[in-house]
Amino acid sequence: MPTETAAPALDFDACYRAASGRDGRWDGRVYLCVTSTGIYCRPSCPARKPRPENCRFLPSAAACVAAGFRACKRCRPDALPGTRDWDARGDLVARAVRRIRDGAVDAVGVAGLAAELAVSERHLRRMLLHEIGATPLQLARTRRAHAARSLIEQTDLPLADIAFAAGFGSVRQFGDSMREEFGIAPSRLPRPGAGGADPADGADGSGGAASDERPRLALRLRTRAPFAVSAIRAFLVAHAVPGRDRVDADGATAHAIDVPGGTAVARIDWGGVPSDAGRTAAATVGIPILLSLPGLSDTMPAIQAVRRLLDLDADPAQVADALDGDPLLRALLAARPGLRLPGARDAAEFALGTVLGQQVSLAAARTLQGRLAAAFPDEAAGAAPGFHPRPSAERVAGTGADELRARLGLTRARAETLRALAAAIAGGLDLGPGADRERARRELLAIRGIGPWTVELIAMRALGDPDAFPAGDLILRRALDVRGDREAVRLAEPWRPFRGYATQHLWADFLESAARKEPR
Repeated sequence: MPTETAAPALDFDACYRAASGRDGRWDGRVYLCVTSTGIYCRPSCPARKPRPENCRFLPSAAACVAAGFRACKRCRPDALPGTRDWDARGDLVARAVRRIRDGAVDAVGVAGLAAELAVSERHLRRMLLHEIGATPLQLARTRRAHAARSLIEQTDLPLADIAFAAGFGSVRQFGDSMREEFGIAPSRLPRPGAGGADPADGADGSGGAASDERPRLALRLRTRAPFAVSAIRAFLVAHAVPGRDRVDADGATAHAIDVPGGTAVARIDWGGVPSDAGRTAAATVGIPILLSLPGLSDTMPAIQAVRRLLDLDADPAQVADALDGDPLLRALLAARPGLRLPGARDAAEFALGTVLGQQVSLAAARTLQGRLAAAFPDEAAGAAPGFHPRPSAERVAGTGADELRARLGLTRARAETLRALAAAIAGGLDLGPGADRERARRELLAIRGIGPWTVELIAMRALGDPDAFPAGDLILRRALDVRGDREAVRLAEPWRPFRGYATQHLWADFLESAARKEPR
């Protein structure tokens, strides 16, 4: 029987209108709970809408399950991609949601998460229950259950291995959670080749297999359509770091991904993305990924890292609505619908690489970043065949500036800045998605040799701030036809809270224009 929760009040009339109109723009932001049936749906569910007195609206799938509702088998609300709504905020709840999304409860528990956020467990639980309608444990359990269902439907792994890969502590806990979330035992869910999920909804039925040495999983990761395939691939190719990224002859790209067990590799089959992904009328697009993992327990961290790298939780319609009022951006949005804001696979690596890339060309920056990974690998992480592990901030911090200068080919000033940043990171400076963004900005600016451009670039890709804006960037100034930072900031004010996406569109346009001018 559905129960009451402490979830925040939503505008019932607005939510009911969205559900009555089957408005897909509300999917993932609000969930329709039907008290007469005990199920919860997407607002766009094609089923007949219930009477208003039988409806409740909650802000998260976890809140629905905590209130006693099960996922609808018709519209599959559990199959929705995530949302970046919480990334636009920097408060405690938003930071907690981002950390739980990245697996913090699995890694350090609720007590460890609360300690990271400098609050008590009780206060953290109260805040999340108030704003989201679910506790940290409930959010983590729903995250595991949804991941497990995807693995069940897309791979041929045994159920016990899937339970382990999704982060469950036991097979019994796995079974109980799946029945609570979906009202069905895991063994009764469809498997590949036996009436599995539709490829357009994120599963291609190709399955996956675990080898004796490194488990390999073939998956399709869901994202909201449209998805700008060519532009996103071009970005990854342009920023590929030797020894950390690879571009294959068939057009696929492979990327070293840092996970608790070592170095995973994610190979993205761009040719397998639907050809109409940029202008499809479908709700979601599946991105084919082949994961090579140190161990099955690294599945969830690797998937989340790839989602962050490709910005698969973005909502292109929401971004377009916010930016379409600007004539310059309107043309760019039309040219590249579904362009994403790629994130950093590892925050520390990206920050160190950004310092190396100051005032040099993109090609030179990639060379320096490759040297850094080769010269100072994190030996504790363990390498993957053909790839370096991430660079170690501790090893860089413990190396003298003269040696850094000689080994990497830097100026002395740049070597000093790199060493100072590495020391700050080794000393606890948090630059990940769950960090206190304003504190991180202040601490970065306090390091000699780091200016606003570097800080905002780190905020955009490592901290995951969709509103980060490197106003001093020369390409931005040229695109906006301005001379100073203040004028750029003034012109970009209407783009909030998506100035980062606007910047990405301007950069992508420049990158494409430059590529057209290169001799063939």
